[in-house]
Order: sequence, then C-alpha cells, then structure tokens
Amino acid sequence: MNLDDFIITCFCVIDEMMPMIVKEQRLRTRGPAPKLSDSEVITMEIIGSYLGLSQDTTLFAYFRRHYPHFFPGLLDLHRTSFVRQAANLWAIKERLWCALRDTRITYDECLSIVDSVPIPVCRFARAPWCVRFRGEASYGKDHADRQTFYGFRLHAQLSWPGLLTHVFLAPANEADGEIVPILLKGTTGVVLGDRNYWLPDVQAFLRTKGIVLQAPFRLAHSPKAAAYQSPVLGRVRYLIDTVFGQLTDRCQMKRVWARDLWHLRNRLLRCILMRTICFFLNQQEAAPYLQFDRLIA
Repeated sequence: MNLDDFIITCFCVIDEMMPMIVKEQRLRTRGPAPKLSDSEVITMEIIGSYLGLSQDTTLFAYFRRHYPHFFPGLLDLHRTSFVRQAANLWAIKERLWCALRDTRITYDECLSIVDSVPIPVCRFARAPWCVRFRGEASYGKDHADRQTFYGFRLHAQLSWPGLLTHVFLAPANEADGEIVPILLKGTTGVVLGDRNYWLPDVQAFLRTKGIVLQAPFRLAHSPKAAAYQSPVLGRVRYLIDTVFGQLTDRCQMKRVWARDLWHLRNRLLRCILMRTICFFLNQQEAAPYLQFDRLIA
C-alpha cells in the first residue's frame, strides 16, 4: 500500500475500536466539541511516529501541509490545541493498545522476554541544573554505552513472536530485578532475561507465581556460567534488542522533548500503539511481523 492507504487503514482500525474503548461514555463532560475527532488525532500521531516525526511541531506542520484534504479541521486549529488534545488522549491510546493486544493479535502467552532501555532526559553535564522531571528522574547506568545518564528506564515485556505486551516506566536508579515482579504480574510460562535478571531470590519468588525466569549467570567468565548459557535462548532473547532498536531509530524514543510525565507518557504510548498496529497489519497479511518498512511501498 502507499502512504495514503496506510493512513486510511490506520484510521479505520482506530475508529472501529473507539466505541468499544469508550463504552458509549462521553470523554468530555463540558465545552465545545473539538474540531478534530479523537480518531483523527490518534491516527496523525501514529503515522507521525511511523515516519519518524518525533516533535509535535513537526508532526502538526507535516499534516497541515500535505494532508489537509484528509484532516480538514487542521486548517482552523492551532498547534497548541492539537498538542493538548493529543496529550489528553494518552489513556485512550493505552486502552487501544491493550484492546489490540487482547482481542485482535495472536501471540504466545507462555514465552516472553524482558529487558529495559535507558531514556535520558538531558545531557549528563546539564543534569544538576535540569528542572525537567525534578524529583521523578534519577541517575542510572547505561550498560550499552558504559556511562552514567540522568533520566528513566523503560522496562518492557515482549511476548513471542515480538509483541510488546507490558511496559513500565521507572526512574533510572531502579534495578531490573526490582521492577520485574511488577512487570510480570499476571504472566505465566517461561520468561527470558539477560544477566541483570540473574537473581536467585527473585527467580524463586516468581516460580511460586508460575513464572520460570531464565537468565545467564551474572558473571560471564565464571566457571558456573557455562551451565546457564544457551546459544538458542540467547538468539531468542536478542529479539527484544530489535524491538528497542525500532523504537529508538524510527520513533527517536531516546530524544525526550517532553517536559513532564503527562507528555512523556503520551509520547511513549503513541510509539507503542504505532508498533502494535504495524504488527497487527503484518499479521493480517501473513507477512514478517517486525518488517514495518514493507507496509508502505
């Protein structure tokens, strides 16, 4: 399909599910009706995330310039009103994501992968003077870049064959082992993690909940490491790195333009919803689930 068809398809999926999400309840109890419908705003956010338009200013300008015939209300709408309406719909995006996950998409609930990705909110040198997320963000270690950063960590559960099913945003100083029982609440089956999840006490606790958390030995060069290392499980576990790469490269998830948790939460949810819809469309067409570039010819 071309980009026009992709926009129409996304709008139809969202608009069809909106009555089920709101359950015939009014989202606004007072005030005039918005010039853009909620389905139109969410569609624009999803398409913008797919195209890599991470800033709200850029996203609004792109659709106002190229697609006023699809969204005629944009011509009479100010950018700040659009941004405010989009941010207020964060809970609707979360419900859409959960509804797609639970009712429209087929995945293996008994095999999942857990990991976390750092989300810095500013440069490390500016962190002592940064007023954004004061009291909410914290310092943590980015093991991939081998440096300390200031911000958050996004903890995620990826169910096979590559669907994000649960996420949890925590300060950067919260360890993976402290968040994983919260992240896996309601989950059963086998869960794969990296060396940060080699925590015998946590693994024993999760086993009582029906969860088998498999992780390689914490010390890679220890004589005990070979007994817990599996090349097959390692290749499966690396799938979550591909997903984090998509969120980082396509959606620029590590570039935090938001100044508060309200807007940051909305930005993360629209990225996750975009990825879930793309996964759903690929599954409908029996195409490779994680090849999102093929959706637009």
